[in-house]
Amino acid sequence: MMRNIKRNSIYIAVGLSAITSFMSSCTKDYEDPSRARTEVALGSSQALSAVAMGVNRTYTLSRTGVLFNSVTASGFASNEFKLLNAGNIPELQLSTGGTAVDGTNTILFNMWASSLKVIDESNKVIAGAEALGDKGYASGLIGYVTVFKALSLGTLSTFWEKVPVTTGKAVPFVDRMDGYKAAITAIDNALAKIAATPISAQFNSTVNNINIANALQALKARYALFSGQYALALTAANAVTTPTVIPANKTAITPADISPFKFDAANANAIASVVISNNVFQPLDANLGLPASLAPDPNDKRIPFYTMMAGSPASIRMAGFATSVTTSFPIFLPGEITLIKAEAYARQTTPDVVNGLIELNKVVTKTSDVFGVKAELAPVVGALTPAQLLEQIYKHRCIELYASGLKLEDMRRFGRPVSERKRSFMPYPFQERDNNPNTPANPAF
Repeated sequence: MMRNIKRNSIYIAVGLSAITSFMSSCTKDYEDPSRARTEVALGSSQALSAVAMGVNRTYTLSRTGVLFNSVTASGFASNEFKLLNAGNIPELQLSTGGTAVDGTNTILFNMWASSLKVIDESNKVIAGAEALGDKGYASGLIGYVTVFKALSLGTLSTFWEKVPVTTGKAVPFVDRMDGYKAAITAIDNALAKIAATPISAQFNSTVNNINIANALQALKARYALFSGQYALALTAANAVTTPTVIPANKTAITPADISPFKFDAANANAIASVVISNNVFQPLDANLGLPASLAPDPNDKRIPFYTMMAGSPASIRMAGFATSVTTSFPIFLPGEITLIKAEAYARQTTPDVVNGLIELNKVVTKTSDVFGVKAELAPVVGALTPAQLLEQIYKHRCIELYASGLKLEDMRRFGRPVSERKRSFMPYPFQERDNNPNTPANPAF
């Protein structure tokens, strides 16, 4: 594979057209396409809004985006997915695992480059918004792009041992735990801006398609948990509003209720597009890749939510948030927030097994959910030890949050056997290594 990339293109000028992801082995020449300069004319709310919406697209849309590639990489590495066509070389590498995954992998490069592009352009929007006279519009812009900046920092920290938290030439790398903490710092800044000046109605009518403050608190809870800050995770989780049913006066979820990424025919759900093609990946099995000792209860309603039998002959297919190209994809699920509380209680210095089990059983027994993710099982009972409770929390995170891109982090955090996954951390893209002398050595596995 050719490794010809102009310096700094990873950080600033990688556009969606430049990091086209072909799911086959091919020669790629990652040239700087750019000349679409986001630095120009960012002194107006209109220009900043346009860049902010571009940040959304870079994160969510197409097979070059952060969302698709993080779900795909985690799905293969954590045994959620099976490969359908060995001609899809990047997926074949991840499905094989171990040393088969290297710096040529375009799924990893697309995820890396798109994450850094989101962070870089979010920083520009935040800097520009600070100078706006309309502070209500500014707080909306800052909060909006911080959702995507935090998600991208979190994504890098999930897949790589060391990560850059700034963009530019020859940037330093920090420990991935500091990457999660950088996401929290960005979230706290955005929440402070919103608290000082609430987001204006004009911003909400112009840009907003998510519940910004709610999403920020949910991501703060997630990354506090991932970085071992359990008291902070519990506090942030308790600040999240998580409706369990669609309001009686509405026919669908709206941004006021919860925060999904939305798609339409022109801006398709890329995960669904791949699943519907039935040529790249599908669920590994009806157990969602869990070992026999943690297999889901056959009566668990989340299994028919996330999987279905289709085709001739019938085979297992992904359902859930991949049923159509217009299906919304959640930034977070209500069940995730409840399970964060359960885990935070269980991991306290003095584990609170009682409250941890109460929170776990809210998910296990759930009969309604805005997205339809409900288990409808009998509660977990018994005098569980902290270790036993954590094992149950892991099991139900794997089921509740299937194909969310979060399982690889969970496997490491819960100390699952290495034999259950294909890799623990990913190698750095060659394009990064060629252009940044600070790039760390690749992990052995």
